[in-house]
Amino acid sequence: MKKLSFLAVVLLVLSACSAQTYYVNSVPANQEPSKPSKEKFDHFFISGIGQETESDAAEICGGADKVIKVTSQMSFLNGFVGFLSSGIYTPRVSKIYCKD
Repeated sequence: MKKLSFLAVVLLVLSACSAQTYYVNSVPANQEPSKPSKEKFDHFFISGIGQETESDAAEICGGADKVIKVTSQMSFLNGFVGFLSSGIYTPRVSKIYCKD
């Protein structure tokens, strides 16, 4: 039973989610949009080693001065898919927030 509990804790610790947020232009907290203007899935293979994806936030928002922030996130579900595929397929979610 101790081994099973230890294994469960180790798996829980290794299945952490991660998110990176890049603030481009600042706005007051009460004016920051709660929903992204653009959300897309980025597909990576072999844990994303040597791979990258690009999104032109200025084009999506209609100018660089309208970009508030850009986030890239690996949710629990994305991590679970990567775990099931042994790291062969590891998706991430990118979100771009624009000023209204």
